[in-house]
Amino acid sequence: MPTAAKVLIDGPSELIFDYSVPKEVTALPGCRVRVPLRNKSATGTILSVAENGTVDFELKPINSLIDPEPLITEKLIQLAQWMATYYGTPLEQIMRSLLPGAVRQETHSAKTRQVAELVQIPDEETLEKLSRRASRQHAILQLLKDSGPIPITELGGASVRPSVKSLQEAGYITVRNEEVRRDPDAGDEFLESKPHKLNEGQGAAYKAICHAIDASLDRKTGTEDPASSPKPILLHGVTGSGKTEVYLQAAQHCLDRGKSVLVLVPEIALTPQTVQHFKSRFSALQDQVAVLHSHLSQGERFDEWHRIRKGEAKVVVGARSAIFAPLPRPGLIIVDEEHENTYKQENPPKYQGRDLAVVRAHLERCPVILGSATPSLESFQNAQSGKYDLVGLPERADGQSLPLIRIVDMRTETRKHKGGPTILSDRLRMDMEKKLEEGQQVILFLNRRGFARSLQCPSCGHVCECQHCTVPLTYHRTEERLICHLCGYQSIVPRACPKCQDRSILLQGYGTQKVEEVLRKVFPRSRLARLDADTARKKNAVRDILRDFRACRIDILLGTQMIAKGLDFPNVTLAGILNADLSLHAPDFRAGERTFQLLTQVAGRSGRGEMEGEVVIQTFTPHSPSVQFARHHDYEGFADQEFDFRRQFDFPPFSHAALLTSKCSHERLAEFTLQNLHQRLSKDLPSGIELGVPNPAPTPKAHGLFRFQLLLKSTNPRTLSRHVQKVLAATTLPEEVTIVFDMDAYDFG
Repeated sequence: MPTAAKVLIDGPSELIFDYSVPKEVTALPGCRVRVPLRNKSATGTILSVAENGTVDFELKPINSLIDPEPLITEKLIQLAQWMATYYGTPLEQIMRSLLPGAVRQETHSAKTRQVAELVQIPDEETLEKLSRRASRQHAILQLLKDSGPIPITELGGASVRPSVKSLQEAGYITVRNEEVRRDPDAGDEFLESKPHKLNEGQGAAYKAICHAIDASLDRKTGTEDPASSPKPILLHGVTGSGKTEVYLQAAQHCLDRGKSVLVLVPEIALTPQTVQHFKSRFSALQDQVAVLHSHLSQGERFDEWHRIRKGEAKVVVGARSAIFAPLPRPGLIIVDEEHENTYKQENPPKYQGRDLAVVRAHLERCPVILGSATPSLESFQNAQSGKYDLVGLPERADGQSLPLIRIVDMRTETRKHKGGPTILSDRLRMDMEKKLEEGQQVILFLNRRGFARSLQCPSCGHVCECQHCTVPLTYHRTEERLICHLCGYQSIVPRACPKCQDRSILLQGYGTQKVEEVLRKVFPRSRLARLDADTARKKNAVRDILRDFRACRIDILLGTQMIAKGLDFPNVTLAGILNADLSLHAPDFRAGERTFQLLTQVAGRSGRGEMEGEVVIQTFTPHSPSVQFARHHDYEGFADQEFDFRRQFDFPPFSHAALLTSKCSHERLAEFTLQNLHQRLSKDLPSGIELGVPNPAPTPKAHGLFRFQLLLKSTNPRTLSRHVQKVLAATTLPEEVTIVFDMDAYDFG
């Protein structure tokens, strides 16, 4: 019986059509194909192939295969279909995440170079003639004889091509094309590292993970046992407890079993360090470690992606989108710092990378490790309820105690230093002087870039705001511009108030640029580096700064959340948090959790070597539970009191929260559209769904669009998603209005 393929057509429309498969075409799920569509040719991806016994009419045949082999696995297709149902996102949009642009576009290809290779050596008489009449040809032959095949570019490039052509025509050499890998880590050296001896806690965690890996395989044949699907493992280890060493040894066990490993990190800033750990440990397999993140060039992404697909790379390290890496035989998935909200995709499809790791591990029937010193309350609740296995590392790997944390009440500090805002308290400044005199390093954290938070007139109170967003413009001194951190809008700095023309307009608040200026004045002899989104724009800037800091060529590292987690610098003995309140008062039920996690993670950068560490937290709310529990390194205590709050108001993890947002350049139209949807959603509302009321977003206008939000909660996320999608499909929306559905929302701004 002839076979038919279900093909998802590329493009904004959700078009899925059946096509017949010609006998000469080997069509498999995941293959890219060219098909006829409305008297034109279109490209698409095969979702499934089955016998054509369901239709009684003739199907159009597939024109040709774009790639002879599937670009994505069947398990990834299943993951995409799960995402489409759960997140209410068109399948074609998800497919664009699975297949990066560098892979989908046929204009991209592997990079090649021409290599000259010796076929035969001329006799002595011919060589003598060449040395007199064609010295360049003679030199090329001698070089190829001594060194073997050489790229033509290294022989001299275009200038030697006539000589190469003559030698090729004479039959002495041959020229072949050789594929060249565009290596993101080209030029870097990775010194071999040996496995460390595990302490008791690490050993127990390692055994639990190895048991899960082995349980997911048939011990006799080494193939997947379809009856086994191991539970996710929540690895709850305090900062510096040696989670990375457990990851490395568990990865080795997985590789020994013939499977591959996927490692996710929350920040691109952490990718170089993680790559270094894995390439140093698996030095004999360095070419089998691949990297995937958005800072790669198109060519680098193309090469790394195809190395993974072909099975040449056994270990993949990457940020959020690496969850879609086309590993043919994954045996272990590791999600480091699983609590980080950066695993949540901001733009559609709004997936949660950590949750997708759990789903993919279930589909692949392999273990997934969720590691963190401050697990998300969702994961911790799953561990307490038995859905996840909980493995703890309560002590630091080197036996050192956790750093001593001191709280500085900035209300008292401000009264003591009458005037503007105090950036460095007396306690922090004195501690920094002491540590720097002893040759130790300091990390300072402030989660606000720029020079000043805003520009405000003291006479009329006017604040310079973005023309497209309802947020103050941040002053950046290096650019001498006012910049919006939401949409990127820039404006010149006014010399007088735009409203009342008062020339005494003042800078309010401070950011990393202002702190850098102050530090250079207070510590003029210290070597200082700033790491934030502004300084990280240049390629490899993050890697270079962190490398210099590790090599002790930098004394003070000032940065935003890019330096807050996962980094390991043994010579850092002091961490300073300049303003712990920035994330505490956000209009978000997770504000307390995020603040506790941030404080704990930054504190964990200190005292990771032989010397004890100290932490200074500057705050205007010293009695906040987030601050006090972080001070005592008490995660369980914080979780218990936060659970009480969440349970009382039925917030996650005791329900799933979804956000429906309307956006439009006309405020009333955005509001009316969401009100209309609210009415439609309330009709035939399934039981168990709590429907909120439409309200302006905390940031009412962004990117030139007015925004209104509607919060929905339910213990059954699938029922909630189906109900919303059913109503949206039956509603004709105004062309000017955009509706965004965000399941398991993280950003309520």
